[in-house]
Amino acid sequence: MNKLRFVFFGTPEFSTIILDELKSAGYLPSLIITAPDRPVGRKYIMTPPPVKVWADEHTIECWQPEHPRDIVEELQKRNDDLYIVASYGYIVNQKLLNIPKNGVLNVHTSLLPKYRGASPIESAILNGDTETGSTIMQMTLGMDEGPIITQSRFPLESDILKPDLFHMLAHDGGKLLAGILPEYIAGTCTPIEQNHEEASYCGKIAKSDGDITDDDDITRDRKYRAYYGWPGVFMFDGDTRLKITDASFNGTTFTVHKIIPAGKKEMNYSDYLKNK
Repeated sequence: MNKLRFVFFGTPEFSTIILDELKSAGYLPSLIITAPDRPVGRKYIMTPPPVKVWADEHTIECWQPEHPRDIVEELQKRNDDLYIVASYGYIVNQKLLNIPKNGVLNVHTSLLPKYRGASPIESAILNGDTETGSTIMQMTLGMDEGPIITQSRFPLESDILKPDLFHMLAHDGGKLLAGILPEYIAGTCTPIEQNHEEASYCGKIAKSDGDITDDDDITRDRKYRAYYGWPGVFMFDGDTRLKITDASFNGTTFTVHKIIPAGKKEMNYSDYLKNK
């Protein structure tokens, strides 16, 4: 394996895909930092994040601080070349950014400065973008404001669902990161300052964002695809909330096929209408 000593910060499935791509290219972290185990499900079973599971499977040391500021002193005692952050979920402070000799790299799932923030994948679908890509940037304190190391671009299909785009961008970002590491460490690539005047932002998604009751058909289709899986989309029939589990769009008309009425099992929407 490559002798580059780097610490990887990440938490969800997206982060494990980045790790897989780095491993395929010959890079394994010397240390992994991830979120603490959390209670999951109705029984509140303590469950490790996907990155912790990955670390255990690869016998890599893993720290799970409540906040990264709690481990600054421990990290300062190490001699790491680089930090990599990919969907960690915590704000990294300046003291931590100053530690590695080669700085901190971040994988972002948009063509920065477009879609800085928490939901770039959903935003690209919601806005009907025809192109997307990944960005590798140097981290700074400002949210997704750091200089760009490299970017990739590819067409965004008009019928793509969020889970499919999620996996495409995760693998793409991991490959892009692994490919640029030799040049970055050698100092032969030039970071490019973002055009901050062109920046756009996207926030966290709430369950209420999935309401398509009063939307036109184009918006309904985009929300259905952008929120597929979570939070999902729903509409109201009077006071009855209908979760939409299957739908299609032919370019002009959004057609609902299956629903889950509140308190009931999944059923065909046509049967629901017949039995109202």
